[in-house]
Amino acid sequence: MSAPSSGPPIIFDAARRAARLSRAVRRFPDADFLHLRAAENAVNSLEVILREFQAPVDLSPHPGVFARVLADSTARDRVGKVRVAGSTPERAAPGAGPLGLEDGSADLIVNLLGLHWANDLPGALSQIRRALKPDGLFVASLFGAATLKELRGVLTEAELEVNGGAQARVSPFADGFDGAALLQRAGFALPVTDVDRVTVRYNDPFALMRDLRAMGETNVLAGPIRPLSRAVLARAAQLYAERHAGADGRIPATFEMVHLAGWAPHEDQQKPLPRGSAKMRLADALGVREQTGEP
Repeated sequence: MSAPSSGPPIIFDAARRAARLSRAVRRFPDADFLHLRAAENAVNSLEVILREFQAPVDLSPHPGVFARVLADSTARDRVGKVRVAGSTPERAAPGAGPLGLEDGSADLIVNLLGLHWANDLPGALSQIRRALKPDGLFVASLFGAATLKELRGVLTEAELEVNGGAQARVSPFADGFDGAALLQRAGFALPVTDVDRVTVRYNDPFALMRDLRAMGETNVLAGPIRPLSRAVLARAAQLYAERHAGADGRIPATFEMVHLAGWAPHEDQQKPLPRGSAKMRLADALGVREQTGEP
């Protein structure tokens, strides 16, 4: 009898996730609005931090969005040329292998909407912290627990009705209130977190699913995935309209983005509050105004 594995549980299929990202490259510009919003949040944070970052690194699954937003920012003269690290598979499944960064080689690391696919999120954050120079900054966004709550509900109910059983179709997402604790666990100093909920309205669930495919955000849970039948999809669309459609017939899709920021420890930093006592929001700490609304 073999010994049980001591590693983290395998929730996501890294190869499947990399394949989804590769297929999404061509269509991603048509559905990049959430990544742009995440990039704007990261850049807004940098605008109020009056210091230079000469060795910035982008670990985002869709690299380039951050640099594009930064180029139109007042912070652009204080941030050096942004380097994209890692291959598509490495960025697709953060923490599954080396980041392609030497320890202490970056003074700014950004990850936009990629860490929710990590099987070992604390391990991924620890790798990122080690790659930072002392007093280096990490800024990230990942999808939180309320993301796609409407779609999750109707797909589950439709599959139960039609097939008599349901398979998980929407990935589990991190609880936004755990963000600061996760950063502290990974060794970051002065961690702060904020939650940004965005409601996007679509003509029907199929338009939403097209955007998810263009983002590379479709199901990559580990194990066999049964294709959704036409009957299940039709029933899910009916339930979505019945439960959630507005007066104009359009349906809402909730996206919850958890924004994180933390610093690599340095002796000159202010002392953090005791673990569990932090009450500061990211927007308050960095002077960023929370945004709401549609893209």
